[in-house]
Amino acid sequence: MKRYVYILLLIWCIPTQAQLLYEISGNSAKGKSYLFATNRLCDITLLDSVTNLFKVFGQCNKVITEMAMQDYEAIAALRQAALLPDSVQLRNYYSAEEYKTIDEALSISIGMGLEQLGRMQPAYLTELYRNELIQKWIEKDESRSIDVFFQAIAEERGMPVYALDEIGETLYMLFEREPFHWQCKELLNIVNYPEREIRLEKEILQNYRNGHLNQIAYLISMPDNLSTHSYSDYQVYAQRNQVWAKRLAQYLTEGSAFICLDAVYLGGDKGLIAKLKEEGYRVRAVNRR
Repeated sequence: MKRYVYILLLIWCIPTQAQLLYEISGNSAKGKSYLFATNRLCDITLLDSVTNLFKVFGQCNKVITEMAMQDYEAIAALRQAALLPDSVQLRNYYSAEEYKTIDEALSISIGMGLEQLGRMQPAYLTELYRNELIQKWIEKDESRSIDVFFQAIAEERGMPVYALDEIGETLYMLFEREPFHWQCKELLNIVNYPEREIRLEKEILQNYRNGHLNQIAYLISMPDNLSTHSYSDYQVYAQRNQVWAKRLAQYLTEGSAFICLDAVYLGGDKGLIAKLKEEGYRVRAVNRR
């Protein structure tokens, strides 16, 4: 009996493999393709702990992602879309005190206030401020981020990189899916309550490192989540996952696709993994125990 208990305790203490890498097969898929969950805050050193990751990447001949970082036309369109029309003035959407609060927060965090940035969309300013918060409190290093790693390797090897979103869809997600007045409110909220962002991002990052994709979906979808990754965002992700599952069909039919997408889109009953299964694909964790 003591020996049996000892064995159980020994098994319980063995570190489990984070479930971040998935094999996709079945339905119309030709051969195998792979889906890897990424996180833009996680350092690339985590990649070495994902068994078989580089092996399966070497078997693939294309990379599929949300947006191709080398699509310079799309990047130029994003920069243009980030600008407000001349007829719109941010100060008209805030009280004098609120406008001053945002201006001071941006100046302290970014080194530029609304005098320099006041022509930018509030959603853009929110993301800019949010990135600065994360770099300060989570020590984010853009050059060592997992989410762009495989795109960079594909570029070096001459592998094609395909985006799941068209540029118009990306612009909609960034600047149009929420009403302008709500974007203004989010900017003020993140300046007033930065701790909400930090708390959620730390929880997401911890669950990502542990491979708990369903828990990440739960954290975002909770109605009491008041961060910029809100319950309404989760509903948008769910709708987009349905589109992505169908859009992936052409790449899965060809086979040998390496799909790398942010973990926030993958878990839960409305995540991309669930939607791919609904489409008839077999999706299984590569490193199961």
